[in-house]
Amino acid sequence: TSTKARAKRRIAALEEELETLRQDRGTKQRKTTYYVAQGRAIRRMVVLYTSLEDLINENDRRYESLRLTDDPSTLEQDNLQSGYIELARTLPWLHPKLGELDHEECEDMLRKLKKGADAARGDDTSSLKDLVAGWVNQEFRPSPLIRTDDKHSRGFVSDVCGKLLCPAEWDWDQPRVKAGIRDRTLEYIVSENSWPLFMYENYRANGDNLEEGFLKSKLLVLAFKAVFTSPSSAKEADGDGDGADILENNRRARQKSDQPKVKTCVRFALSGVSSWRTVDGDFDYEIFWTNIVTFFEVVPGPVTRRKMNALLEWWTRKVFGTNHRQDLTPEVVSQMSVNALAEQR
Repeated sequence: TSTKARAKRRIAALEEELETLRQDRGTKQRKTTYYVAQGRAIRRMVVLYTSLEDLINENDRRYESLRLTDDPSTLEQDNLQSGYIELARTLPWLHPKLGELDHEECEDMLRKLKKGADAARGDDTSSLKDLVAGWVNQEFRPSPLIRTDDKHSRGFVSDVCGKLLCPAEWDWDQPRVKAGIRDRTLEYIVSENSWPLFMYENYRANGDNLEEGFLKSKLLVLAFKAVFTSPSSAKEADGDGDGADILENNRRARQKSDQPKVKTCVRFALSGVSSWRTVDGDFDYEIFWTNIVTFFEVVPGPVTRRKMNALLEWWTRKVFGTNHRQDLTPEVVSQMSVNALAEQR
């Protein structure tokens, strides 16, 4: 009897231990799923290339330097700090969490966040590869049509993709320009130092005023909608949207960090490169992304700031539309049928 009793107690203890292990496994799996899901926002809304560790290290360095020294920071350090602030704004739980976890737990969490971030970037580039081809075919009717499943026929070998990728300072329709770009001559080096025509309204740039029509192309609006609202919402870009006023109800579209990611992915979709990479020939995507961030963040004065705000409001209307709820005064509402019926009763 004593042996049987000990055996029963041992079995009960093992069953309890097994149940605890199952619960721990379930908790760990839920944490993994949560971190991966949260990480999907990082490449879309925070940084496209910079590692999370670099952002966190710069924030830590800045905190320590404020206590020990007043040495000025470099532009690169300022960019990293801006990235960390955007990260904390996008994932508000992350900053306090970093203070709670030990080193190994932090590394595990960041690894899962990065997994979600890279997965989202892969999904976005893959979907835009197909969508951009369809939009280009619909708008330009090239012959032959751009294949959605093949990127080797894109880039500068394609006349229509070449025009969209052509730097704003050159005229793609001139034979010597087209030949020079395709032959990669020294006179026509396509790099991240030029704004491609696909970023301009009607895909035309004014050399005397390069800000005119900049970031207002139909292709960019469609791509933004596909990534940040839904692919089904990217059916048109000519109207002023059909949703609520983003200025009041969806701060995400006001965040300037959304913009560079879309532009970079569209450029990749138009290119002939078959897999995601940082450098395509003479074109560095990471520097291109930084150039777009700089355009939004480094504003030289109040006049330019007003232009920037007008541009963001233009994007607000294009993507999410406007509403007139501010015009629903008590006097106006009192004349509407809900109140009229109540009065009649």
